[in-house]
Amino acid sequence: MADGDIRAGLRAALERDDASLRLRAAMDAGTRPNDAFIAVLVDRCAVEPDFFVRDMLTWALTRHDPALVIAAILPELGSPFPQARSQGLHTLSKIGDPTTWAAITPALLHDEETAVARAAWRAAAGLVPDAERAALADALAHHLGQGDIETRRSLSRAFVMIGEEARAAIDAAAESDDEAVRVHALATRALMDDPDAGFEGAVDHARRVNAQRNAPTGPAAGPDAEQPTPDAPGETGAPGD
Repeated sequence: MADGDIRAGLRAALERDDASLRLRAAMDAGTRPNDAFIAVLVDRCAVEPDFFVRDMLTWALTRHDPALVIAAILPELGSPFPQARSQGLHTLSKIGDPTTWAAITPALLHDEETAVARAAWRAAAGLVPDAERAALADALAHHLGQGDIETRRSLSRAFVMIGEEARAAIDAAAESDDEAVRVHALATRALMDDPDAGFEGAVDHARRVNAQRNAPTGPAAGPDAEQPTPDAPGETGAPGD
């Protein structure tokens, strides 16, 4: 069968109304890889509405020649369609080729679309060279305290993936004047200390630490504070008096 026919057949299967049929088509494309599938799979990633089908599309791509897949995905990172960018980043993170680190630009790390930024954080944390870890942590620290619980969890997990080189950025943020930033940083530090802990538990711990830090302390005794008057000589009775 000609490549054109192979691509047309897969494209038609991935455009069916039934998500379960699309899922099966993506699975089949990964089970029996063919270079002719790559462009069709990448194109579908940009428009597929079902999460599970998208994940299967990524899996199918990881079953193909990495060099060919990467070449097809890199242009997607500059797409005007957010899903194309986020799914492209997700697929790169699954392939795990360190040479793709340079493709994760500051524009992607700070993308106005949350789904894209979150995918960029995960991909960057997994691909970053050792020499760039601290710089990446500094860049990601700008997002501490922002977004919903899932966004904050994603960011904290990225710091955990970066590792000890992220400590300085987190420690600095833990002293921020912004309470949301401070609590998120404290939660992230707790998660770095215990990566298996749940994020919600880390946030609760961070809030307690923050509350204790802000709790008022009792007034210190000054030099003019009233002192207890010692007993006058002879006023204290001896035993038996």
